[in-house]
Amino acid sequence: MIGFQPFSLKRSITKILAGKGLAGEVLARWYNPAWRNTAVQVLFVLVLAAILAILGWNLRANMLARNIPTDFSFWNDTAGFDINQTPIAYSPLSTYGRAFFVGLLNTLIVAAIALVLTTIIGVIVGIGRLAENRLVSLLAATYVEVLRNIPLLLQLLFWYNAILKPLPGPRQSLIMPLGAVLNNRGLFLPRPSFEAGAAGVAGALAIGLALAYLVWHFSILKPGWPRNLLILLLAVGPAIGFSLHMPPLALDFPILKGFNYAGGFRVSPEFVALLLGLSLYTAAFIAEIVRAGINSVPRGQSEAAASLGLPPGLTMRLIILPQALRVVIPPLTSQYLNLVKNSSLAVFIGYPDLVQVFTGTVLNQTGAAVQVILITMAVYLGLSLMISFAMNHLNRRMAFVER
Repeated sequence: MIGFQPFSLKRSITKILAGKGLAGEVLARWYNPAWRNTAVQVLFVLVLAAILAILGWNLRANMLARNIPTDFSFWNDTAGFDINQTPIAYSPLSTYGRAFFVGLLNTLIVAAIALVLTTIIGVIVGIGRLAENRLVSLLAATYVEVLRNIPLLLQLLFWYNAILKPLPGPRQSLIMPLGAVLNNRGLFLPRPSFEAGAAGVAGALAIGLALAYLVWHFSILKPGWPRNLLILLLAVGPAIGFSLHMPPLALDFPILKGFNYAGGFRVSPEFVALLLGLSLYTAAFIAEIVRAGINSVPRGQSEAAASLGLPPGLTMRLIILPQALRVVIPPLTSQYLNLVKNSSLAVFIGYPDLVQVFTGTVLNQTGAAVQVILITMAVYLGLSLMISFAMNHLNRRMAFVER
């Protein structure tokens, strides 16, 4: 009796086309999972590239029909507008490309300073939430709950309109220590400028540091105050002596001229408002991350440190925080990325960051919306990727190594 075999389309087609030229070979490869997966992925990439090409061609045709620029020739055109905070040389006669770099540097400056401040504040508040002192813990908890539940934009407007704008005018300025002046135009600080003795002081400091290192490395003196004092004097002594002979710096103090102060270094109210808003808002989230990281460390670590006689400060700095970092770093990366991207809200208080200068004024004057937006998106993407790379590298170094 002949057994009945169920019909199989795959087996039938393979038998029919097996060994029959290219078609049979293609069909045989198609039933190979690895080859089939590769073919599907290649097909998907080709279809996606075709769709993007069609969209790009359609976009270019519509832009040409409406006389909208399709290239980057505007980059070297004269900007014709002023910027109130310029870390590099800039004037209305500069190009749009120069304006782009001014906005980019302003964004990088406020983001870099805010990253440092928000980390310090967040760590302090996060530790404060776990303090045994009920008042400190309550104040830290109030800070977190209030600031993280108010939108960042409202906080920026609060710092700018309610705190900094009501300051007195230039003629009624608040005179601060060390020659600083505060008014509603900003904070004016003495500007240091290098003199002829700056190179000599730098050379003397380098020599002193080298001598201090040699004494520290080869000294037969026992560690203690005499040795440490000798190393300190060798490190800074030559530089101090040379600076008394030839001052390395001269200070340019702000002076009231007309309706405003001239000279010195000006910190704009917009910069201060943005810096405070970004730092304090992001620090509220970082504080919760730090608190969770500290709580993840077993309590036995603190008890073991206490049994060895370590004070609470050293226990936290040397034992608890290094272990908590393994839990803190991954979510901390997200907060750093949010801070950099949230800096684009500076446009609402008039701080000349990349968005306000480039996607605002430059876009309006040139009409090159697609090019300007693409460049701005690429900048923020690049900044985010660099921060992610650095934090991931740090996370790998801090992670436990399994044996």
